[in-house]
Amino acid sequence: MSDTRLLASPGFRLFWASDAVSMTGSYVTTVAVPLLAANVLQATGTEFGLLRAAPWLPYLLFGVVAGVLVDRCHRKPILVGADLARFVLMAVIPLLAAFDRLSMPVLIVLTALIGTLSLAYDAAHQSFLPRLVPREQLADGNARLHQTDSTAQMVGPALAGALVQAVGAAAAVLVDAVSFLLSGLLLARVRVDEPVERPESRNLRREMREGLAWVYRDPVLAAMALTGHVWFFFNAIASTALPLYLVRVLHADSLAYGVTVAAAGVGGVLGALLSTRLGRRLGGGPVIVAGHWLVPLGYLLVPFGGGGIAGLIMVGAAQFVFGLGIGIQSPLEMGYRQGVTPDRLQGRMNATMRSFNRGSLVLGAALGGVLTDWIGLSAALWVGIAGLVAQAVAAMLSPLRTIS
Repeated sequence: MSDTRLLASPGFRLFWASDAVSMTGSYVTTVAVPLLAANVLQATGTEFGLLRAAPWLPYLLFGVVAGVLVDRCHRKPILVGADLARFVLMAVIPLLAAFDRLSMPVLIVLTALIGTLSLAYDAAHQSFLPRLVPREQLADGNARLHQTDSTAQMVGPALAGALVQAVGAAAAVLVDAVSFLLSGLLLARVRVDEPVERPESRNLRREMREGLAWVYRDPVLAAMALTGHVWFFFNAIASTALPLYLVRVLHADSLAYGVTVAAAGVGGVLGALLSTRLGRRLGGGPVIVAGHWLVPLGYLLVPFGGGGIAGLIMVGAAQFVFGLGIGIQSPLEMGYRQGVTPDRLQGRMNATMRSFNRGSLVLGAALGGVLTDWIGLSAALWVGIAGLVAQAVAAMLSPLRTIS
């Protein structure tokens, strides 16, 4: 019944479609860009870590400010403008490659610029859904979005692997550029009532403090935020080492790489399908905690896989379990966050959590790159796994378990 009501909303349907197109293109890039860096530009481990960190650096620098600005503005124009600008910047990558002008420093800078636009987009995107659907449908709406995200995670990497083999890594990036254009055009058609509270006097510092206080003074939101920061830090270490492990230890070609990474999408689709059902039956808290545990359990499969086909199969299984954990956890967390936060604070709440999470990712990815050069790929993976186990223990003992 809730799905029927969701799909009856033209605004949600267009929003959902734009998300599907954009995410499919973005998952093509998650395969094409690492392969471009590793195989064409011959990136070192440290350069690879910087590339992984680059799109998230703006979240660390400007994330909380972006939340304030989103709460002051209409969110639809931000979404449309960011998509169209990302289309232009993403198209520059294959253009430079075609003229042999692409290098790792240039790729890192372009990735950081695209990340700046994504910061604005994400802050508005997470705050836009509560204006399209009523509060009681937020968990279901987020579950549908996550299912689409996970489906894109299945299709995008496999498509990218085939495209890279057929036309090269740089040309494959064009798919993501076009997806941003199509997403922006779809979002431009969404009709939504966007009232904006306009206080008589605006104080950027006070508004930032209000957003931070809302997140970190609430016991459940604070637990969600802090365990998330730790999760992103150690997952960034592991996920920086993993692509290089696939290419340089398991010698995966582009198609095998893409199919292996796509297994996370299979797990994510299953997790998102089960998420709200499990939440209603078992309670949101236990399901969220289970999701925190599944991620390190998935990564544990990688070091025991050995080499060759067996190693690739184990990495695929690890990706599946990883995606399953995120799939059952994320819709419930997002629905809770959006449900308890007033509209005037939605942008600041989402940007606060996302900026510090992405800031943790920046530090973790940079450290992960250095660790792969310093102690090796396998050891770097173990550092990431150990930290993810620690955050799962913390989540289990935190107020997260009390979410109904």
